[in-house]
Parts: sequence; structure tokens; C-alpha cells
Amino acid sequence: MQEIALELRGEYIELDKLLKATGLADSGGRARTLIAAGEVRVDGQVELRKTAKMRAGQVVDFAGQRVRVAAAG
Repeated sequence: MQEIALELRGEYIELDKLLKATGLADSGGRARTLIAAGEVRVDGQVELRKTAKMRAGQVVDFAGQRVRVAAAG
């Protein structure tokens, strides 16, 4: 599984924006569709909330990719 590190610019990033920012989804609309279909896991659990706030320390899994969310700086 490939791992991507994403450093936050603020306190959190919404899940759909995280997928787009990391290139795992082509667009915000595509990201929201993937989340609604139950294809995205956060900390090992399926996440269906498109705008769930991802904070430092959380891990997002999608399509064989893992994104580790890190605090800014």
C-alpha cells in the first residue's frame, strides 16, 4: 500500500477536499461520489460524511492508497 503524507495548513481538512488535494480523486464531485459509495475508510472505518473533518493523526485509506494527516509545521 502506497502512503502519502499530507501536512495540514489549518486545524483540519474536509475529507472530499483531502481526496482532491492528494490526487486520489479528479474533482470534488468525484470525491463526494466515492465517499457516498462507501469506498473511503478513515481510521479503519467506512466514512460516509463527505465533509468529515480530518485532523492530524488520522489515516485515510482509499484504493490501495493511505494518507496520513500531519499537523502543520
